[in-house]
Amino acid sequence: MTGIDGVAAGEGGGGGARRRGCSCTKDDFLPEESFKSWGNYVQALKDTPTRFKDRLLTRSLDTTELYEIKARSQHEMKKNLSWWDLIWFGIGAVIGAGIFVLTGLQAQKVSGPAVVLSFVVSGVSAMLSVFCYTEFAVEIPVAGGSFAYLRVELGDFMAFVAAGNILLEYVIGGAAVARSWTSYFATLCNRNSDYFLIVVHSMPKDYGKLDPIAVVVVCVICILAVLSTKGSSRFNYVASVIHVIVILFIIIAGFTKADTKNYKDFTPFGVRGIFKSSAVLFFAYVGFDAVSTMAEETKNPARDIPIGLIGSMVITTAAYCLLAVVLCLMQPYPQIDENAPFSVAFEAVGMSWAKYVVAAGALKGMTTVLLVGAVGQARYLTHIARTHMMPPWLAQVHPETGTPINATIVMLAATAIIGFFTDLGVLANLLSISTLFIFLLVALALIVRRYYVSGETSTADRNKLIACIALILASSTATAVYWGVSENNDWIPYVITLPIWFTATAGIAVFVPQARKPKVWGVPLVPWLPSLSIAINIFLLGSIDGASFKRFGMWTCVLLLYYFFFGLHASYDTAKESGENKIGEGWKKVEEGQTDSISATAATAGVSSNQAN
Repeated sequence: MTGIDGVAAGEGGGGGARRRGCSCTKDDFLPEESFKSWGNYVQALKDTPTRFKDRLLTRSLDTTELYEIKARSQHEMKKNLSWWDLIWFGIGAVIGAGIFVLTGLQAQKVSGPAVVLSFVVSGVSAMLSVFCYTEFAVEIPVAGGSFAYLRVELGDFMAFVAAGNILLEYVIGGAAVARSWTSYFATLCNRNSDYFLIVVHSMPKDYGKLDPIAVVVVCVICILAVLSTKGSSRFNYVASVIHVIVILFIIIAGFTKADTKNYKDFTPFGVRGIFKSSAVLFFAYVGFDAVSTMAEETKNPARDIPIGLIGSMVITTAAYCLLAVVLCLMQPYPQIDENAPFSVAFEAVGMSWAKYVVAAGALKGMTTVLLVGAVGQARYLTHIARTHMMPPWLAQVHPETGTPINATIVMLAATAIIGFFTDLGVLANLLSISTLFIFLLVALALIVRRYYVSGETSTADRNKLIACIALILASSTATAVYWGVSENNDWIPYVITLPIWFTATAGIAVFVPQARKPKVWGVPLVPWLPSLSIAINIFLLGSIDGASFKRFGMWTCVLLLYYFFFGLHASYDTAKESGENKIGEGWKKVEEGQTDSISATAATAGVSSNQAN
């Protein structure tokens, strides 16, 4: 699509990218040719195999995501965020329910005082993922985050599967934090943590404790998120500063009441307990990917994103480890409270007044997590809707606020509904699966980006790359499966699987030449760091309970049903109408080495669209 075509489509040319302000007609949800009549739809279903092959094999281009896809929202998001905003968004997004709630549960029942090592393992995995996200966010600074990155490197279908899990991650994460907010609010009111819950005995155990306060909190966050991104940033900054002060108070005051005897039995549940906890505590690091979705609103992505993402993750990991140490030094691990561990710990050491400070700080932290999550998830959904994999009505950006109001309201409505019914334990495990799955895909996409470029990578090098990636995935999966199903500590299988992983990674480093160098900021030690990220993420997946995988499988089935009946045909029609489907020709030209002309054409189109808007 040229810039003129894009503008025409957006302004009433009748194209798939057409927008109608705040109207809610059928064409705002299903404007594509396949849904114009029942006959068209039946024919589209018959063509499903052909269309699926096209979407499976077609990869997007950087310039397509940066200009054409972004232009489908008609109005630009406002570029008003700096690295300082991103650091505080990162801190606000991450430090919340994970540390204030799950730490107690994991320390008491799964890992004991060694929970600090669980945070280290999760933190290393999160930091590796941060590196991968940063390189992509610098080079493709759009609201789609990992969805856009996967569309460019792994194709439409894999991007959609990841997108569904991204949305699930945000909805579940928000619901979990909202329910935790209620628990700490009850503590602040000097009540039991489940005081405000409504118990319905006729409903299943995990879904029978209703939480109306969580719904109210989510509604307030929704209002803040739709008004202004910069306004949300200011609120987040103030709340996060207060939150950091409270964390420093907990650490300093906690160490004054520390008893090293509580560390006498450091690993009561063994090494297996450490890794089981790390898989669940990965939930505590969820949220930094929301910062990458703000790249489109960042003044200088090349400078601001690396500082914002990496800086906030370093601060967060250090804070988590110190808080975990303090908690287990204050109380013997069997006595740690599951729901409000820090508040109860201070009460146990004779500082009852401090529990109110902790509860207030926790509420501040969880409020910022909800706010940043709301901002991030709406931008994910907006970019997904721009491709028409979701209804294009969700891609609309309000001309005055510069925020995606429709996407924000829909995502937070889903969050409120889930948070009203579902227990925190169910939410945390399911969230960790979705998050780890997405992060390993992003790491895989980074290896593909560095080592495969159409027209430059030879067939032999491509085949070597595929073989090595297959071995990395297979060895990592074998290690995780054995860890998950075995009850003994036999080390022989690891002597087989780990050298295979090492050899496959070394094979890429030695035998496959890099086809693309990062333009501005790049992950160091490629392919070792992304390969290690893949291995750790898969290994942590092997530590999650089977029931959570069943729920994950059910959600994936729902995603695939939606995709094959709606998303596939809508995105196929949109790509065909806009000219994006001519990417096949683009790849043919790229194979012939004509990359510069294609990039220049796309860039020119993007500039034209932006000027017209």
